[in-house]
Amino acid sequence: MNRTGNVVRMQLINRQTYIWVPLIVLAGAFILTLLIWALLPPEAEKYSGGAQAPYWYFGVVGVQALTLTFPFSQAMSVTRREYFFGTTLTAALTAAMLSTIYLVGGLIERATGGWGMNGYFFSLDWIWDAGPAVSWLFYFALAMLFFLVGFGAATVYKRFGNLWLTVLLVGTGLLLVGLLWLVIRFDGWNAIGAWIAAQGTLGIALWILAVAAAIGALSFVPLRKATP
Repeated sequence: MNRTGNVVRMQLINRQTYIWVPLIVLAGAFILTLLIWALLPPEAEKYSGGAQAPYWYFGVVGVQALTLTFPFSQAMSVTRREYFFGTTLTAALTAAMLSTIYLVGGLIERATGGWGMNGYFFSLDWIWDAGPAVSWLFYFALAMLFFLVGFGAATVYKRFGNLWLTVLLVGTGLLLVGLLWLVIRFDGWNAIGAWIAAQGTLGIALWILAVAAAIGALSFVPLRKATP
């Protein structure tokens, strides 16, 4: 555990990647949203998808977490298992920080009637209706999913190179398009919508965590033999 903690400290030497840039992205998206809302009639309800901006960057964080520190960790005789768990723990701590900011922002948003402009950035109804705790879990799960997707892609690159990473990305894209075709072909949108509604925010958050855990477990396979 001590060596895993050392990996966390090593990762957080670069606080810019894990902390400051996600916060700057979030603050920028929030300020721009408020400025746009100020141009609109205050009585109309306004919703923004800008809160997703830091999550896309979390995918970049996942890539950088491996490419910037993995070679150094191997020179310091850190095992790949310790590196994996330490890096994942660092991501979880950062995701928890971001989710807490979303939770506090949502509480303020609800208390002020949408920042006095009837606008909702942090507390979108379909997420917030399940309660603050579930909303926190949903945002945490989403951050971990994006991080582990980026981290997993980086492990494939480190182990197999750019060619096989490209094959993986193209293959994943084709698979998603194929699934979309099946949904359209068999008119499955109603069934999918009913399933999502039945799961609720908590169920969706748990499914996201399960997918993130699966991606994390799969990413450890190429990491075991990746070249620093």
